[in-house]
Order: sequence, then C-alpha cells, then structure tokens
Amino acid sequence: MKLKQLLAACCAGAVLAGALTGCGGPGTDFDGTNKSSGNSNTLKLYLPGEYISDSVISDFEDEYDCHVIVENFDSNEMMYTKVSSGDSYDVLVPSDYMIERLMKEKRLQKIDRSAITNFDQLDPACIGMDFDPNNEYSIPYFWGTVGLVYNKKTVSKQDLDKEGWNILLDQKYNNRIYIYDSERDSFMMAFKALGYSMNTNDEKEIDAAYKWLCKVNNTMKPVYVTDEIIDNMVNGVKDIGQVYSGDAAYILSENPDMGYYCPKQGTNIWSDAMVIPKNASNPDLANKFINYMISYDPAYANAEEYGYTSPNKEVSNDLTAPGELFDGNEAYTPRVGYDKDEIFHDNEFLRQRLSELWIKVKAGGDGT
Repeated sequence: MKLKQLLAACCAGAVLAGALTGCGGPGTDFDGTNKSSGNSNTLKLYLPGEYISDSVISDFEDEYDCHVIVENFDSNEMMYTKVSSGDSYDVLVPSDYMIERLMKEKRLQKIDRSAITNFDQLDPACIGMDFDPNNEYSIPYFWGTVGLVYNKKTVSKQDLDKEGWNILLDQKYNNRIYIYDSERDSFMMAFKALGYSMNTNDEKEIDAAYKWLCKVNNTMKPVYVTDEIIDNMVNGVKDIGQVYSGDAAYILSENPDMGYYCPKQGTNIWSDAMVIPKNASNPDLANKFINYMISYDPAYANAEEYGYTSPNKEVSNDLTAPGELFDGNEAYTPRVGYDKDEIFHDNEFLRQRLSELWIKVKAGGDGT
C-alpha cells in the first residue's frame, strides 16, 4: 500500500496556485507562506498525497514551535528520483521495498532510537519486518494488505474460498471486475494464484504469471483503475475489485454490502514507514516528528481520517472496539502470521521485467 499510486488533487492545485495547505511545493510551509528551508525550526516532509491529517501537522508545529513543509509524491519511484538527485528532506514516507533500496544505497541515516520514546506503543506485528528487521532505519507509518473487495449480494463467498485470486478468471464475473493499473500489484495476484513467490526471479514463473494476466485481460474485460476504484466500489459499479486494505476499510464503512477477502494463496503485506535521509537538514526535529507520529493522538487522528491500519497498537484496538469506527470491518486489521503472505523486496530485474510485460498485457498480448 500499500502506498497510494496517485498524485493528490490538492498537489495539482498547488502547482497552479503556488501554495496550498498540506501540499506545498519546495519552499512552501504548511500554512502556505514561504520560509527558508535552512531554518533550524523547519521540517521538510515528503510523503504520498492525502496521507496525513491537517490537524496532525498543525499540532506538531504548535508543540515544537516549528514550521513543517509538506511535499507529496505519487509513487515511490518519483520520490526516489528526487532524493537520488540530491533534493534534501528531513523525513520521507516510502514503502518497504523502496526503503530497502535506499538502505542498500546508503541514502538513509539511522533512527535515533533514544529519541523514539514511543516505540513500545507499536504493534509487534508491524515492526521487525524483513526489509529492516531491527528498525534501525525506519519506523512504521501505516501498514496493511492487498485483497479483494466484493459485493456480498452478487459474489459467492464459496467461490472466493475455492478460487481465491483465480476468481478473476471465473466467467460468472466477466466484465464485473476492477484491477489496479499497477504492474507490481497485478503480478502479485498472478504469482500468488500460481503458487509462486511475488519476489521470484524465475523466468518460467514470470512468464506463467504474464500468461495468467493476459488470460484475465482477454477473457474477463477487466477495468484498470487507480483511486477512482474507491467511490466506484462504494457505489457498487462492479462486483469485485483489487483494493488496498485502507481503501477497502473506507469502502466497507460506506457500503455494508461490500466485504473484504485475502485469498488463501497469499497476498502482499505492505508497510509504509518513516525514514530520515542522510542529507537531512534537521535530523533532530525529524526524530521528534517520527516519535510524535506514533504517539496515540496523532496516530488516532491519522488512522481515523484515512482508514489505514495504525502502527500504534492501542489506536488499532480502540478503533476496532465495539461501536467504534472500524468495529467488525474486515479490512482494517491485517492478517498476520500467514506463511504465504509476503512483503515486496527491492528487485530491479523483476521491476523492469514486470514493467515491460504489463504494457503487453494491457495491449491485449496473447501471452507469447
């Protein structure tokens, strides 16, 4: 989530208008005024669009008498391009595999764990993940799964249990499915449907997954989407959609006819986390911000607004308590301890191959 593959509409507005709250371009602070980024009381934050509550930023500024400059990116790759070009930020919020890449390239500095006094508030299930097993370089921000949102009135739960990801090849649901326009997420489904690791380098397995997706494309009339899937599933436009768990939690809260399902073949467990680049101008304030973000009140406000699973264990427990916002919501609490679930690892060979093949899938390739 996995980190949202979108550029927030507010950022498009910021390009036109110059400065909008929460979507500032370079040199624009949160309240829309221009400040020097060299100010010792300034924090530069770079994260996905629509991923942090306005109140969280303003409360941090009040508490630490500082200015926060917020910039948004629409993909991990966009973020990497800017960071690798030398742009300086104090805190980034990338996804697991990209954090692994930044660590390999020595672009991150270690978290000052003595400053992270709220670390013990984190859910044990979302710390110590493979990409940073000792959380030396990253602290969780949001985490979750990728699964299928389905209309409980028109999609058989028995079909889901029996077929898992292969339900996307079931002719009963022809022309009734959404798939993310993302090679990474789409090939994840294919690999899992075929019993393979989603981090495979095996050319035969990659080719089999390509053929699986070509079959879905050529026989099921899927619609490829990004964030528009959220409102469309709320409105019941299609019966099945591949969705990140945080978006799914919102869909389920808005439409009680919708359910969420993680296939037994396994899925992607993802984590977006806070890291400090090596060239950060204000690492001291960056560590304070990270510690602040995992404390109860900011973590609650963020999770309540965006629906993604908070790394703060108490927050998640409270939000899923009887009568609370995500009580009974199947999408909010990630499946843990399931041996067929995986995180994505940094794999440039696989990334390039999937990118090439995804273009062919959508162009109507026959799998050859």
